Amino acid sequence: MPTTVDREVSATRATKTPLNRSQITGFWGAWAGWTLDGMDSFIYALVLAPALTELLPRSGYEATPANVGLAGSILFALFLVGWGLSFIWGPLADRFGRTKVLAATIFTFAIFTGLAATAHTVWELGIYRFFAGVGIGGEWALAGTYVAEAWPEDRRKMGAGYLQTGYYAGFFLAAALNYTIGATFGWRAMFLVGLFPVVVSIMVLLRVKETDKWERAETVHPHVRHESSLKTIFNAQYRKRTIVAAVLLTVAIIGLWAGAVYEPSAVVQLATKAGMDKHDAARMASIATGLLSIGTIIGCLALPPMAEKIGRRKTLAVYFVGMAASIALAFGWAFYLPNGLVPFIALLVVLGFFGGNFALFSLWLPEQFETRVRATAFAFCTSIGRFFGAIVNFGIGAMVLHMKTLGVPIAITAVAFLIGLAVIPLAPETKGQELPN
Repeated sequence: MPTTVDREVSATRATKTPLNRSQITGFWGAWAGWTLDGMDSFIYALVLAPALTELLPRSGYEATPANVGLAGSILFALFLVGWGLSFIWGPLADRFGRTKVLAATIFTFAIFTGLAATAHTVWELGIYRFFAGVGIGGEWALAGTYVAEAWPEDRRKMGAGYLQTGYYAGFFLAAALNYTIGATFGWRAMFLVGLFPVVVSIMVLLRVKETDKWERAETVHPHVRHESSLKTIFNAQYRKRTIVAAVLLTVAIIGLWAGAVYEPSAVVQLATKAGMDKHDAARMASIATGLLSIGTIIGCLALPPMAEKIGRRKTLAVYFVGMAASIALAFGWAFYLPNGLVPFIALLVVLGFFGGNFALFSLWLPEQFETRVRATAFAFCTSIGRFFGAIVNFGIGAMVLHMKTLGVPIAITAVAFLIGLAVIPLAPETKGQELPN
């Protein structure tokens, strides 16, 4: 039977450091920005077919399924290149602070998403999506850095999981908007909704306090302002972990985005095959996206406790195996069944759960770098994978065009996770370590 002392020790361990108002406000500002970031990203996937069906003829191309697929891959690749260039936000945040630059990223992606509603050609849409990608790509790095630095040590790990749910809540929000606004008013109205994050960026700028860790680093190391943070993350101390983290994020981006971006198109094809009309097929794609999002949110919340129990590397390995299996089964098997809609959507929920692997990077990356270069490292590692993701998307588009099928090209991306499993042992295990100053 537990003694009074045992009960007091257990109670102490169970008590978490309370969050102050600034930490709560800052978290919700970062979470809202990340949610709207996810919404913005997935709006494109949901409106891809109707937008290109309208814009391709205006650009001098026939709106055949093959041309829609190829143009969609090219435009998404441009979006990923914009994401890749978003590493510029990291050095800015290390020099000028997290909150101001975070607000700037949100403002950038909101403005260019709204402008996408005015596109008259495929090329105009591509330009707007490119610049929206520059803004969207920086938001995760800065939001993740902010929460890691602002929250108390005993709460920041779970805070990473909470933060990552925002992106997939954004998927769910995009699906709900497409089910209502998109189905009623069309794809241009969906892009106009993307202007809403401007309000969040203003709130972040005016209401959220800068992190104490960044301010202390500025006081202790004022000379760092004149050093290159990009150069620092490739010095002898950080070079290996920077490269390994970039490779692991590349694997995660290739796998999840290939599945998530093409998921609505796959569901529409399966729903049409099942006898649904165009309107009902689009709504089914929204429902499937919502289920994918719910699965991913659960995966994000389940990840931090697992990472604390078995370590960062083993947790990522579990999630990578789950991603490889679910992508291969969903797109390589269920997609080709005579009545594959239900099993495909069921596998999407599983795919979504293991897609929560991104929450680990929000937890793990800040633990590998000190404050003066943390945002730069986070932004660089999350950005470099997007360049490779763009190349892969060109390849997927070409394969879809050549093979005249969507399933097999996406299923092949599961191979990327096998590469990831081989690289994981090279990453540092930071379980039980505090965030470095």
